[in-house]
This record gives sequence, structure tokens and C-alpha cells, in this order.
Amino acid sequence: MSIPAALAGATLTIDLAALADNWRTVRDAVAPAECGATIKADGYGCGAAQVARALWEAGCRTFFVALPMEGKLVRDTLHGAVIYVLDGLFAGQAAFYLKHDLRPALASPDEIAEWAAASGGRYKAAVHVDTGINRLGLTLPQAGALAADENLMQQAGLCLLMSHLQSGDNAADAMNATQLERFARLRALLPALPASLANSPGSFLGSAFAHDLARPGVALYGGNPFARKPNPFRPVVRLTAPVLQVREVAAGEGVGYGATWRAQRPSRIAIIGAGYADGVSRHMSWPAHDGPAEVLIAGKRCPVVGRVSMDMITIDVTDITTGEVSRGTEAVLLGDEISVDDWARWTGTIPYEILTSLGRRYAKVYSS
Repeated sequence: MSIPAALAGATLTIDLAALADNWRTVRDAVAPAECGATIKADGYGCGAAQVARALWEAGCRTFFVALPMEGKLVRDTLHGAVIYVLDGLFAGQAAFYLKHDLRPALASPDEIAEWAAASGGRYKAAVHVDTGINRLGLTLPQAGALAADENLMQQAGLCLLMSHLQSGDNAADAMNATQLERFARLRALLPALPASLANSPGSFLGSAFAHDLARPGVALYGGNPFARKPNPFRPVVRLTAPVLQVREVAAGEGVGYGATWRAQRPSRIAIIGAGYADGVSRHMSWPAHDGPAEVLIAGKRCPVVGRVSMDMITIDVTDITTGEVSRGTEAVLLGDEISVDDWARWTGTIPYEILTSLGRRYAKVYSS
């Protein structure tokens, strides 16, 4: 349902041109390998259908989702796309995948057997192998048994070998080289299959990691995929919300639940119409992690004071000229000036969680 901006309070603007530019940045980094796109979790909170169309127009042809229902949404949007389901084949649901031409990333012998029986070699799938992250994936012995069964491989329609990096965001981590070596051993067992290992950070570890197909995620949406490097990607989301009221607070008075912040001087507090129901984490409450968290009002960064509540946050605007902030003034919570990486730092988490936690009450606006 489309929500009118005037009634929604907060507005989430998604810059599809920036999204496409970010994809091109990864595409150029992994060339001549193909560059796909991971658009799970509703396109990292940006709207999977709109994200899929923008990336298709930019030249992307292969997409990765987590769930079969996410795959159906992308299929309804893009009839010609290649769509992989990263969570694999859900038990008893092969018919759904076949109907919507979804390719499961098969991660166990049971999944492979079930898919082969349902598909009969008429539909394709990836095979997911574990190289050290210890989540989904075949073990090396299981991969060896699969490689020895040519009939099963044919019936399963295997067309891609994939694994996932444990520490790709840290180029210095020795686990990257270990996983690359293990993946090479698996590729030797299944030499006919194109290969995919690189996620967002893995796409920048060098050509050895690119293989045949990269599958970036958070980088496309403007999040920093690197643990110890500046973010080279354009911001994609901009979150704004109105000032609901500005009030005077005397020195010594508390603000918000529990009065966890008290004014040290006569202060002016702006109440902003967005809270944790909108993805503004309570961890951004004063003083935050490596904080205080900040909001941009009238071109100036102002601290979040008191606790973040369900629908509101409170901002100290004492240092802003009185006439510059009043009821209806726009506050920028996320954008060029305040990034998802800032939010991640203030809340002690990662930009992936920030993006996918953005609420559903916003008016969503797409720009290109």
C-alpha cells in the first residue's frame, strides 16, 4: 500500500541511480566475471521489485534471494531473470520452485535427491559447498560423493558451484586464503560447473576470488562492506522525518523515559516523528555506542538525547538559531551527511542490520 508522505510522517527515499552506480562499481571490479545481485530481505529494505527493475536496466541478469517467496516476487517482476534461492530447497516445496523457475542452492544430499527426483534434469540448481563458515553447504566428502555420481548431477541440473566467505570484510584475515584453497579443491572435483564465491567484500579481494559470478549485497545499497577501509559506495537511502514540536527545558530537567538525559543548561528540545517502530534502534538512545547519535536539522548535526521511543526521538537543538527549527522542519536521519555506517557505529551493529530493519510505516519515494 502506498502511504502519502503528508500522512506517514517519515519519508524513506531510495536513490535507484546510486544503486545502479554501486552495482557498476562491483561489476567493473570483478570483470570479466559476471556480476549478479543479492536482493533478499526485500532488497535490503529498499523494495525488492523496484531494486530488481533498476538493476535489470543497469545490466544485471542474475539475482539471489533467501526465500522462495522472495524469488516469486522477483520472478513476477522480471520474467527473464536467473534467480537463485540461497536458503536452498524447502522440504516438500520443489513444485513451487519449478513453477516459478527458481534455482535452489542445494546444500545437503537430501536436498539434491529431492530436487533431482522432482526436476528430472529439466530445471537447474546451484550446489552449495561449505569451505569454513560452517553454515549451509556440502562437506568435502559429500561433494566428492556427488562428483562420482554423474547421473545424480545430471538429474539435479547442477549449473553453479558456490560457497560463502567467513571473513571477506577483512582482507588480512588468513581464513580468506584458506577458503580459497578449499574452494579450489572442490572446483577440481566439479570442474564443469561455473563457480561463485565473492560477496560484496569478496569482490574486492582480487581476481582469484571473482571466479565466474559475484553476488554483491550490502555494497549495492550503500553500506560499507569493509571492516577497515573507507566506504567507496554511494548512499542509496535517505530518511527524513518532521519536527513535531520544539519545547523549552529548564536546566536539571530530564527528557524521555527514565530521564536518562538531563539538561545541563536551559535547552530547546525538538521532538522528531520517528522511533524504534521505524527502525531507529533504541541503542541510539543517549549516549549511544561511540556516540552521541546525531540528526541533521537546518544543516547542523544535533545530538539525540534521552531514550528512543516507539514513535519519537528527542534532539537537542539549543545551538540552532530559534527561527531555523520549528514544527514541520525536516530532520535528516539518514542520507549523504549521516550514513548507515554511522548508525551501525552508534548502535554497535553492522549496516546490513540497519538497512533491513528500516520500518514499514514510511512513505517510500524512489528517485532515479
